[in-house]
Amino acid sequence: MTSLTGFLLSGNLVAAQENTSNPNIILIYMDDMGYGDIGSTGAMNYQTPNIDKMASEGMRFTNFYTVSPICSASRAALLTGSYPTRIGITGALMPNADIGINSNEVTIAELLKDQGYATGMVGKWHLGDAQKFLPLQHGFDEYFGLPYSNDMWPVDYDGTPADSGSFHAKYFPPLPLIEGNETIEYLEDHLDQDRLTTRYTKKAVEFIERHKEQPFFLYFAHAMPHVPLGVSDKFRGKSDQGLYGDMMMEVDWSIGQLLQVLRDNEIEDNTLVIFTSDNGPWLNYGNHAGSAGGLREGKQTTWEGGNRVPAIIHWPKVVPAGLINNYMAATIDILPTIAAITGASLPDHKIDGVNISSLLKGEKNSQPRKSLYFYYNENDLQAVRNGKWKLVLPHKWNSYEGKLPGKDGYPGERHIQSTNMALYDLRRDPGERYNVIDQHPEVLEELMELVEEARQDLGDDLTDRKGENKREPGKL
Repeated sequence: MTSLTGFLLSGNLVAAQENTSNPNIILIYMDDMGYGDIGSTGAMNYQTPNIDKMASEGMRFTNFYTVSPICSASRAALLTGSYPTRIGITGALMPNADIGINSNEVTIAELLKDQGYATGMVGKWHLGDAQKFLPLQHGFDEYFGLPYSNDMWPVDYDGTPADSGSFHAKYFPPLPLIEGNETIEYLEDHLDQDRLTTRYTKKAVEFIERHKEQPFFLYFAHAMPHVPLGVSDKFRGKSDQGLYGDMMMEVDWSIGQLLQVLRDNEIEDNTLVIFTSDNGPWLNYGNHAGSAGGLREGKQTTWEGGNRVPAIIHWPKVVPAGLINNYMAATIDILPTIAAITGASLPDHKIDGVNISSLLKGEKNSQPRKSLYFYYNENDLQAVRNGKWKLVLPHKWNSYEGKLPGKDGYPGERHIQSTNMALYDLRRDPGERYNVIDQHPEVLEELMELVEEARQDLGDDLTDRKGENKREPGKL
């Protein structure tokens, strides 16, 4: 297996690495940003010039997936390179959850810390809010952010304190902002949400400035575009798409600030920047939700709109500029790819990611990832993709289609739909509208073999299979 370290040397790029033999790494993880939410994938009535510049100078992926369309599960997968059901983190953990990420799992931060990296995190964690589960106990030297989603607070949709008997008051305590392991304040209203992107950006830039002379890993998990939307005065009213567009312009500004500090310190060429999202848009929030870019459904579903997300990789002089990668890749592939780049050892236990460094180098016809499983709920195997084919298995889901979405921060209704087994050719039908299962019995047979492998390995609640290779989450 060829690593990108070897590629760097053979490419005579050592001069670009004046401070370290290993690249700095910045992983930007958006929250509920849909496939169609950036300029290069069709965003309308607002601009994302910094993100688009990253795409033009780097590589944009068109078939990039999160392996779970919901918060905690997707973050667990990202940081460990494993399907969330393998490591026991599914769904979205509630405040005061009695489980979290297991200390036996190896995160990207732990992997890089062993390689001498400074490791910092800014933003949303959501892998357990008890201290034993927080970032500093899982490989990060520094942390500043929220322990879970920014809507998990005792505040109503209109920004007023929730009534004592309401859902928000019943299930959500005050929302803590944490630095290190300590709560430094609580977010109390929408004004506090408005400040988040700017405060996060300041902390991220400061981290880069402090560690510019050594290899560093920064995991920047934005609060936005998750509701409630927040935007500072410097961007409020600046777009032609209301608050969502304003917020996206501020997020783009934030990313521009990171890229600028890299340029100012002459470390941009030696910094790998990865930009993606945890899942698709929360569509029933209407004008406060993003766009799936024509894909079917959104967050909390395993249709393409829930799992296929924007992804850009920027690494000057290493990743060829302006390339569009149409091959499949996933968030679980980031850990093993970083391991290959830095020469780090992979965990001893089984992970599910593959090294996609060949894609980053622009190698033609390289397809390191052939297939992908789509699990949701606790352990429902709902679909499998192999090449251009996606087999959807019989299941029910909470659908956005056929219901009027909400408006101005209020959610709309959803309703239960069900599907029989269906086969989609994603090359010609990314919207999953035309079931061609009767036309391709040979493809169905091939994909059912993958389904059986998944059920044996990880189990499947829909068919009452337990799975042989699952691990326990951390427990209090």
